[in-house]
Amino acid sequence: MIRLTDLKLPLNHSDDELRSAILGKLSLADAELRDFSIFKRSYDARKKGNILLIYLLDLNLTADAEQRLLADKKLSNIVRPSPDTEYKFLAQAPENFPSADQQRPVIIGFGPCGILAALVMAQMGLKPIVLERGQDVRQRTKDTWGLWRERKLNTESNVQYGEGGAGTFSDGKLYSQVKDRRFLGRKVMSEFVKAGAPEEILMVSKPHIGTFKLVKMVENIRAEITRLGGEIRFNTKVETAHREANTDDQDQITGLSLSNGEYLPTRHVVLAIGHSARDTFEMLLQQGVYIEPKPFSIGFRIEHPQSVIDKARFGEQAGHPILGAADYKLVHHCKNGRSVYSFCMCPGGTVVAATSEEGRVVTNGMSQYSRNERNANAAIVVGIEPEKDYPDHVLAGIDLQRELETLAYHLGGENYNAPAQLVGDYLRNTPSSELASVTPSYKPGVSLGDLSKALPDFANEAIREAIPAFDKQIKGFAMNDAILTGVETRTSSPICIKRGKDYQNLNTRGLYPAGEGAGYAGGILSAGIDGIKVAEAVAIDLLGLDIPIPDGR
Repeated sequence: MIRLTDLKLPLNHSDDELRSAILGKLSLADAELRDFSIFKRSYDARKKGNILLIYLLDLNLTADAEQRLLADKKLSNIVRPSPDTEYKFLAQAPENFPSADQQRPVIIGFGPCGILAALVMAQMGLKPIVLERGQDVRQRTKDTWGLWRERKLNTESNVQYGEGGAGTFSDGKLYSQVKDRRFLGRKVMSEFVKAGAPEEILMVSKPHIGTFKLVKMVENIRAEITRLGGEIRFNTKVETAHREANTDDQDQITGLSLSNGEYLPTRHVVLAIGHSARDTFEMLLQQGVYIEPKPFSIGFRIEHPQSVIDKARFGEQAGHPILGAADYKLVHHCKNGRSVYSFCMCPGGTVVAATSEEGRVVTNGMSQYSRNERNANAAIVVGIEPEKDYPDHVLAGIDLQRELETLAYHLGGENYNAPAQLVGDYLRNTPSSELASVTPSYKPGVSLGDLSKALPDFANEAIREAIPAFDKQIKGFAMNDAILTGVETRTSSPICIKRGKDYQNLNTRGLYPAGEGAGYAGGILSAGIDGIKVAEAVAIDLLGLDIPIPDGR
C-alpha cells in the first residue's frame, strides 16, 4: 500500500472522478490501481467560489506500479509507503493477575482520559478499578437537565462530573493539534467506532459525535471494560490519597480513602480527574503532591445565527451536505498585550449551564451530531497567566474562577440565569434591556444587562478590540444582535500536576497525573491519547517489564 497526499478535487465531484484523478495524478493505468480507501478528507474554503476537497488516500497497486512510484523522486513529496496505524499493545498481564504481591491499578475519573486508560488496561489484562464521583451517564443526563429545566443543581452529578466527563455535554469534537506519531488518536477513534460512533469519524478531518451519540458509546465502552475484568464504581469520591516516605525524593502512593468509608490499597493510581475537581486539587496539595499553577483563559460565549457563519465561510455553497455547519477558529493579539481567541466552537449548537458549585454560573457549548440548532456559539476568551493575574498561591487560579463565577451568578439574578448582552451594546458599553433578532439558547435563561461587570477591565478591553477584528475574517461576527453570555472560566485546568518522563508525579511514585484536569490534554481526543500513554506506563511499571516507556510524542 502507498499513501497519496494532497489530492484536490472540486466540491461536487463524482466517485468516478476521484478514481480518475488518482490515475491522472500518478500516471497510472486503470489496471494498476486495484482499489483505494480514503484515510482523511478535508476541505479548502479560502476561495468561496471554488471550495475544494483535499484527500489523503491509501492505494492498493500492482507490485510493479508501487515500486515505480516509490522510486520516482519527483513524487516523493506526495507519495510514500502507507504507515501502519494499527495499535500494538506493549504488555499483557498473566492470567493469574493480580498475584498475591500485586494490587490492581486504580483510575480516578471516568472522562475521556479515564475511559481510554481503563479500556487499554483492561485489554492488557490489568483489571483496573475506576472510581467516578458522579453518576452513570443516564442518571447524570437527568441530573444535568434538572439544572437546565428546573434550576436544581446536583453538585456531584452535572456537566462536569459523571460518566463521560465534561466532553459528554459538548460538541464531541475528535480532533487535536497534539503530535501523534504513534497514531494513538486512531486507536481512540477506532474504539469509539466499535462502541457505536459513526464510522465517518475515521475519515473526515474534523470529526465530531455530539452528545446523544456519546451517551450510548460511553455505555458500550463501560460494558467492554467490565467484560474484560475491570470494575467501575459510580458515586465514589476519593477523599484522601495516602503517601508514604521513600528513601529518594519521591514518596509512594499506597492507597485511597473513599467517600463510602472504604480504604482501597493500591500502588498505581491514574489521576484522570477533570479540570473542575477543585476539592480534589486541594486535597492533593494538602497531602504534599507537587502541583504548579498554569495559564488558562476567561471570557464569554458568543452566539450568531448559524446561517451567518455558513454564509461567511462558504458563500453560495452554504448548506452543502459535505461541508455541514461551518465552524471557525480565530485569534487576535491586542494592544494591551493580551491575546483573545475563539475556543470550543459549536456549530448548530447551544450554550449550556456548566456549573458544579452552588451559587455560581459557568457557561459551555454543546452540539448534537446533526448540528442543526439555529445558533452557532463559541467561547471568546482572553488568556491569563499566574505570574501576572493570580500570583498569590498554587490554587489562586481556582479562587479567581470562583470569584468570577459568583459575580456572574449575582448579575444573572441569583437563580442560575446567566448575565447576557447584545454584542452591539457591549461594544458601545451600553447595558442591554431587550433582545433583538438572535434568541439566546442558554438554559435555564439569561438576564440582560451590562456584561462588562463580569470580567476584569483588561479582559473587556481586549474582547472589545478583538470582536471587530474578527468581523474582518467572519463577516457579521460583530453584528449588533449577536449575544454574549457569561462567564466562560473553565477553558482548561488552572493547575498542572507535574509528571516526569515516566508519567509519574514529580514527588509521588505511583501517581500518574493524566488528561485535562492534570494539565496534559485539551479536549476529548487529546485526553484519550493521554489515557493510553499513561495506561502503558502503568503496565510497564506494574508488571516489572524491562522495556522503555514509549516516547510521549
